[in-house]
Amino acid sequence: MRLLRPVIIAAALIGLWQVVVWATAVPFFILPGPGRVLAMAVDRWDVLAMHAWVTAAEIVLGLAIGVVIGIASAIVIASFGAARAWVLPLLVVSQALPVFALAPLLTLWFGYGMASKVAMAVLIIYFPVTAAFYDGLRRTDPVWLDLARTMDATPAALLRHVRIPSALPAFSSGVRIAASVAPIGAVVGEWVGSSRGLGYLMLHANGRMQTDLMFAALIVLAGLALTVYFVIDHLLRRLVHWSPEASPDPHLVTMGIRP
Repeated sequence: MRLLRPVIIAAALIGLWQVVVWATAVPFFILPGPGRVLAMAVDRWDVLAMHAWVTAAEIVLGLAIGVVIGIASAIVIASFGAARAWVLPLLVVSQALPVFALAPLLTLWFGYGMASKVAMAVLIIYFPVTAAFYDGLRRTDPVWLDLARTMDATPAALLRHVRIPSALPAFSSGVRIAASVAPIGAVVGEWVGSSRGLGYLMLHANGRMQTDLMFAALIVLAGLALTVYFVIDHLLRRLVHWSPEASPDPHLVTMGIRP
């Protein structure tokens, strides 16, 4: 049953989709049926796969770079008071600017290739990773810190052996949020200016009224985003296996999904 539940849920959603198409008799160029979308996906699988690889590379690179920069920023902010006073306002400002407003500038600066899409993903990923990790670092149990200081631990040893391990559960939450929003940055960048990627393919198909191809690209994008999220979630559960956070999510268990 654990394996059948996701299949049953997916089949129910597809069935509901088909019922809506039948009941409303909407033209296929507005809402194509699942059969038509599947036929288009099979017919254009090579095009979908090529664009999916581009978007996947942008998401993974943006996630990797954003996480590394976020870790470094959080450690600097938590370790140096002067840096905290300067960097924290920049974090707030970076989130106050709409991402859609920055996309044309990044395309202008980095070009129409992959760099501008990765930069967009990094901007979206950076804040949740930095904020979550910094919050975990500053909420380290004072008893642990006092015990380490009585053992003459240096600030570097405190950071490495006490504060960072204590902050890993919070860091994991930030990375999970980042993994769920990373596709947004890549797709927005592809919408603004690109010649490859699922976002570009969706925009191109919409302009040509190929709604079935647009739906096929959207479903591939959803599958890609879910795959990235669950892979990251699995790795994070192994990283913090000692934490209660590593126990299976009851909602996912109900759906039949195990870490």
